[in-house]
Amino acid sequence: MTEDQLTASTEDYLKVIWSSKEWTDTPLTTNELAARMGFAPSTVSEAVKKLTDRGLVTHRPYGTIDLTDTGTAAAIQMVRRHRLVETFLVDYLEYKWHEVHTEAEILEHAVSDVFIDRLAAKLGHPSRDPHGDPIPDHTGRVRHPPAIRLNHAPLNQPLEVVRVSDTSPELLKYLHACRIELDTSVSVLDRNVAAGVITIEVHGQTSDLSIVAADAVWVTN
Repeated sequence: MTEDQLTASTEDYLKVIWSSKEWTDTPLTTNELAARMGFAPSTVSEAVKKLTDRGLVTHRPYGTIDLTDTGTAAAIQMVRRHRLVETFLVDYLEYKWHEVHTEAEILEHAVSDVFIDRLAAKLGHPSRDPHGDPIPDHTGRVRHPPAIRLNHAPLNQPLEVVRVSDTSPELLKYLHACRIELDTSVSVLDRNVAAGVITIEVHGQTSDLSIVAADAVWVTN
């Protein structure tokens, strides 16, 4: 491996750092990155130091973690790989949307750039993955829809689901059971903060959805 090549671990770190800020402006700290990676904070601190030394991230002690231009380019390449593989698994191998993340985590490191470009062409150059996350094009450009979380959506307005967080397979299965999928039409009828639920209408039926689940759904009108 040359100095310019990245290990799978490094690619995972960069991808998670980029993805953590894709839909939020919340600063990323070492402890938060450790929680996302599932590693001990000490392990992540050492990894961040190595990433900083390689010019892939910037990090001040006890401060936030940010990608450099070089780190961003590498991260977006991995995001493109991951989301194209997820799309292939759903479209061609009939995986469910809660099953693809782990598989894609493995396969994204095992394929070449040529394979990914041909896969994108085979899939028709899709603009989003099975969860609604935008797929970067071959130039690294990413187009995000002007979406907001369902929990913060206005009441009694027709909305369309455009993205669902894929951080929890169990939550994805729960939302599927609630008939919430991409392009689903939904309306928020009521919001009960004290009870921790919102009342929604989907396919003409009314049901309650936890605020935790609603925060994992992005909609547009």
